[in-house]
Amino acid sequence: MEIAFFSTRKYDRQFFEQVNKDFDFELTFFEAHLNENTISLALDFEVICIFVNDRLSDDLIQKLSQGKTKIIALRCAGFNNVDLKSATEHNMKVVRVPAYSPNAVAEHVLAMLLTLYRYTHKAYNRVKEGNFSLVGMTGKEIFGKTVGIIGMGKIGKITANIFKGFGCRVLVSDPKLSSSDKHQTFEYVDNSTVFKEADIISLHCPLNEDTKYLVNEKTLKIMKDGVTIINTSRGGLINTMDVYKALKSGKVAFLGIDVYEEEEKLFFEDLSTEIIMDDLFMRLTTFPNVLITGHQGFFTERALENIATTTLQNIDDIQRSGSSSNEVTVD
Repeated sequence: MEIAFFSTRKYDRQFFEQVNKDFDFELTFFEAHLNENTISLALDFEVICIFVNDRLSDDLIQKLSQGKTKIIALRCAGFNNVDLKSATEHNMKVVRVPAYSPNAVAEHVLAMLLTLYRYTHKAYNRVKEGNFSLVGMTGKEIFGKTVGIIGMGKIGKITANIFKGFGCRVLVSDPKLSSSDKHQTFEYVDNSTVFKEADIISLHCPLNEDTKYLVNEKTLKIMKDGVTIINTSRGGLINTMDVYKALKSGKVAFLGIDVYEEEEKLFFEDLSTEIIMDDLFMRLTTFPNVLITGHQGFFTERALENIATTTLQNIDDIQRSGSSSNEVTVD
């Protein structure tokens, strides 16, 4: 079976070729995103493998249906970038990697938070320059804070446990949790309670119609003054302009984002010699209380190996039995 990979980098090739020794698929790698300009590259492949910033709209799936493609393999957990209804109508299977390393993302939340609270990034630069002054470096402690976790999937659960280990009061909001999923060490509340009571809010929910712009002007108003927001899930959970205004007013004291709603134009690319035209993004980079990383929360050796293994296993399962436990449908 021939597989075309889009939005690939050297590390993708390395791990997929290594894992493919157990599967023996024919792999072709493209650095380009899959979009209306590159869709022709995919037509001769039975399987196409895409990442978070590839977009498969109804129009593109219709074009794919004119070729050989029968399987769309997402090498990520989210699937908001694929028109699932269209894929179903055109008899295409869609599979994903629901959890490649939840620990990696959860740990990145703490890495971002500790960097913001203890100014380790500034300290690193100061010491390199021989500046050992502590002026302007007064930090905050995580201990004793009220932390709100929105979304209690695998990543959310691990993050909640980490914060519990820091001595925090942990509020959890997830409408899909059953009573058997609830752990007595956490407080289960609704989003509104999280917004009102949390000192730190960490987002771990998927992006869909219900969660689009979950953090917006209205919800920001009910948050505590000086709230900290961390987003390692999907950029569209936050209305960036609204948060920008809240940063300027002081409503939001710290913002850590590993994702951005317009990231497909920026992340995973080396733009160091180019002028970045996203004015809002560039304004955020000038804020001393904002930390942005380029969608690297997942990026560990274990995660990359798990992504490759699960992706190829999903494809192998469909090839052998016609279904996969990681298949995504409209329902």
